[in-house]
Amino acid sequence: MSYGQESTSVGEYLVTARSFAEYQAMFALDDELTGTILDCPGGASSFTAEATRRGARVTAVDPVYTTPATELTRHILAETERGTAWTTATSSRYVWDFYGSPDGHSAMRRAAAHQFAHDLVGHPERYVAGQLPSLPFEAGEFDIVLSSHLLFTYADRLDFAFHTSAIAELLRVTRGEVRVFPLADQAGAPQPDLVDHVRRALAAAGATTQLRTVSFEFQRGVSEMLVVRHG
Repeated sequence: MSYGQESTSVGEYLVTARSFAEYQAMFALDDELTGTILDCPGGASSFTAEATRRGARVTAVDPVYTTPATELTRHILAETERGTAWTTATSSRYVWDFYGSPDGHSAMRRAAAHQFAHDLVGHPERYVAGQLPSLPFEAGEFDIVLSSHLLFTYADRLDFAFHTSAIAELLRVTRGEVRVFPLADQAGAPQPDLVDHVRRALAAAGATTQLRTVSFEFQRGVSEMLVVRHG
């Protein structure tokens, strides 16, 4: 698939390989790394591998984990190239400071993909096949849940009902809080109406929500995460 600056969709759901450093910045993580963490959807992120080495207990969940490891490794490397093609073609939408340059971004993602593939083979128990809005975990199983680049990102195909049920499910499996980033779609367009409607629905169900600014900005002007807690 070819992209141009006018493109607003990456196409099929992209399996991304984000790094520990990206997660730490996106979700303003620090002391939270001492507890139990769920990464949903985990994709091909190296966060589970790297955070575990730092002492956290991390589980990643994603429907792609039904794919055999060898086949999945080939797929995520191809997906990393697809993601690079997307960001390169639409480069003016991004702030490259965190990565230094488009080449730095690409190198970080490739390194994360390789770390993920290595950890998947060595520790398959950390990677659980499952998908929103119904996860294979007990209520309150995790201290914190992180959800990156699914909700709001794919607002062109995931509706309000999915967003509310998905976040409610993420909240069910944590005894702490849910953090969702970013609150913009694939083209970097903020989704304030959808965010507001979701927050009001969650509040009506007894949850509390907060918008928190983080230090990470890759999509231009996009630097807020949604934090959801039990009421």
